[in-house]
Amino acid sequence: MADDQAPEHPQQKQPTKLSRAGHFITSSVLGIDTNERYVRQPESLGTKAYQILEPADIYLEQEPSVNEFLRELAPTRAAAVNYIQSLFPSSSWIRRYSGRWLLGDFIAGLTIGLVVVPQAMAYAILAQLTPAYGLYTSFTGAVLYWLFGTSKDIVIGTTAVGSLLVGQVISSVQEKAPGEYSNENIAHALSLLAGAVMLFFGLLRLGWIIEFIPYIPISAFVTAASITIMSTQVPTCLGLSGINTRESPYKVIIATLKALPDTKIDAAIGISSIVILFAIRDFCSFMEKRRPANKRMWSFISSLRLTFVMLLFTLVSYLVNRTRDLDNSPFRIVGRIEPGFQRAGLPQPDAKLLKLILPELPAISIILIIEHIAIAKAMGRMFNYTITPSQEIVALGAANMFSPFVGGYVCTGSFGASAVLSKAGSRTPLAGLFSAGILVLALYVLTAVFQYIPNAALAGLIIHAVCNLITPPKNLHKYWQLAPLELIIWVVGVLLAIFDSLETSIYVGIALSFVMLLVRLARTKGEFLGIVRTRRVVSMDNDNANTKDKASPSASPRPSSNSCETASERDHFLPLSRRDASNPDIVVDTPYPGVFIYRFSEGYNYTNQALHMDVLTQCIMENTKRTSKEHFERPSDRLWNDPGPRETKEQDQTSLPLLRAVVLDFAAVNNMDITSIQGLIDFRNTLERHCAPDAPEVHFANVHNRWTRRALAVSGFGYPSSQNDDALGSWQPTYTVAAVLDQELRPDSKKKCAVEVEDGDIKTLTPNSCVARRGMASVWGVDRPFFHGDLWEAVDVAVRDAQVRDGRMGCQVDCTTSEGDGEEEEEEEEEEEEARRN
Repeated sequence: MADDQAPEHPQQKQPTKLSRAGHFITSSVLGIDTNERYVRQPESLGTKAYQILEPADIYLEQEPSVNEFLRELAPTRAAAVNYIQSLFPSSSWIRRYSGRWLLGDFIAGLTIGLVVVPQAMAYAILAQLTPAYGLYTSFTGAVLYWLFGTSKDIVIGTTAVGSLLVGQVISSVQEKAPGEYSNENIAHALSLLAGAVMLFFGLLRLGWIIEFIPYIPISAFVTAASITIMSTQVPTCLGLSGINTRESPYKVIIATLKALPDTKIDAAIGISSIVILFAIRDFCSFMEKRRPANKRMWSFISSLRLTFVMLLFTLVSYLVNRTRDLDNSPFRIVGRIEPGFQRAGLPQPDAKLLKLILPELPAISIILIIEHIAIAKAMGRMFNYTITPSQEIVALGAANMFSPFVGGYVCTGSFGASAVLSKAGSRTPLAGLFSAGILVLALYVLTAVFQYIPNAALAGLIIHAVCNLITPPKNLHKYWQLAPLELIIWVVGVLLAIFDSLETSIYVGIALSFVMLLVRLARTKGEFLGIVRTRRVVSMDNDNANTKDKASPSASPRPSSNSCETASERDHFLPLSRRDASNPDIVVDTPYPGVFIYRFSEGYNYTNQALHMDVLTQCIMENTKRTSKEHFERPSDRLWNDPGPRETKEQDQTSLPLLRAVVLDFAAVNNMDITSIQGLIDFRNTLERHCAPDAPEVHFANVHNRWTRRALAVSGFGYPSSQNDDALGSWQPTYTVAAVLDQELRPDSKKKCAVEVEDGDIKTLTPNSCVARRGMASVWGVDRPFFHGDLWEAVDVAVRDAQVRDGRMGCQVDCTTSEGDGEEEEEEEEEEEEARRN
């Protein structure tokens, strides 16, 4: 076909009996009008585009379909294989394991084993269990994590916060069913349930759900948990008895202060252990700065301070009690510990116990997962590797599921132990396996020694460990600078934990964060934008080049360092309210009278569509005048809630422009729901009544989601309305074209031209492969001319159409004047022109 020839319509196909039957059922029986979406679409869209873009090719937008969506969700063979491999990340590196890695992992494993033993024994006391249960729990994490984990620096075991939560669950169950279940049975059932929940989330790769839990409630919870732990351990550290540590922290603190006169000799051990631990830590930190060359050695010594203090006071206790019966010790000690895995077995929780534990399960699972993921991400950032959150949850779930079988309870990543492991030089996740050997040695060989450990020393160790978990004041000041409202949530969470409970703290903190998020989504207004013509000034700083040139006599002269270069001008869009960070003295103008630009700040969905539409409607109505006066046969025909036009001066009315176009910037919008679509439809209907008999244009910029474009197109957006001849006549089609790939390089592509074809009763734009095109093609679909690639293009088209429309209306007014009046006006214009020349 020649380039100057119009495209030919292909021969129309007669609809089959099956298609006619389907059309009858949908239209007559179900009442579905399949032509409804095409009512507003002009029939000449394709023809205009073909005529304007010739000889460039046109592009017809392909709408997404449900089948396409389902095909994207359907699993493939390759995806299934990758999923199985991702469950065992150790398979990707175990074949490359070398002797150098083995040496590093062995040293790091032995080091962390010496650190974990005293920690595990101390934290088991918080869980209201004997110290051996802490060793069982840490053994589980050390044995399993290397198989499923994606971090080389994580140590899964007992933690202060996790043990405290277990102790609170045990206390809660014992209150509801006193004496019916032992503490270890409750801990085992809790670990099984938590592990099952974590495995479910991990195997389904739902780790992204954890991102809904913000950082501030967790920070408040950890701080409050640290205060709670210290309040429960101070009585033990001072040898006080008769204090109910299960009450709220403020009650425990008050009871402790009242019982201070009853302090026993345990206080000497407890306070001494705390002082020694802090002294060793501070001295090693000082030496790390004083002797940077030996920094690693001093860090290693600091990491072993817990083991040193535990051995020291165990030796003191042994010397005091070696000739005494353990029950007659002058201070409280751990007592006899069963050697080996005496509590290993098959856990058998009953339905009633599980029912009692379930209310406590959500908070515990959330805290364990978030604590673990936060530590894993921190270690990954520190040593430049990435972790997989969902797979970390799988590893955590497997460890918690297996823990009850060897006698342990819930476990998660330990920040202190993980920090020691990373500093000890671990090379792979296998380092944790070597620490399991130390735990086995402690269980089978050292239990006779552990029975002499003073309870006050364990309490001092716990207090020292959790002091580092309290949020320091400098972090609170940073929170205030970043987000003052979130600092208030933090304070509320801490106070609730101190005066009520940790569960209330975490739930209320998360709820307040969600409320703040929803309020931001629902009540954040968009911005009306204006246009500013700017130019960039680029510095030509060539100090270095000038220095080199001075050394060379033959160097050509260069501009001085203060010289600059002015680049080309461009348009910027700034808020007319001037509430942004730009210079308030800059003059921002509207792009054109009657053209409005609106940017959505926090997306556009059912929570905020009413606010956005109200703001848009109110501003447009106040700053434009009606195209024609409203006509009512009787004043009573007006709606009761419509006060009618405002009483304004005639000159004020004439100074307001007519509404020409609205440009909506969808840069912050991705998906749309039915409520938000209906809001746009109602908004358009309101504008059309305001502009009747004219019709305003509604342009969209930065609409990139194909489903959103489809929803807007189905609702009649994306093209000028065919129901208004004036609007359609003033529309000046504008398209963006670009170079396309050579046809030989894409044999499956189809050359397209715009042809309106009637298929039954549906009018569509379909591709026609009979027309050959050259080199260039439209970037966006010509059947959606009001969907623009960026804001500048949308505003340019809207202003261009508004100018044409204003010129067209002026022409119509001139044509309505009488012939005599027209001649007189021409003579006056000629006289004015001659006077100006003179």
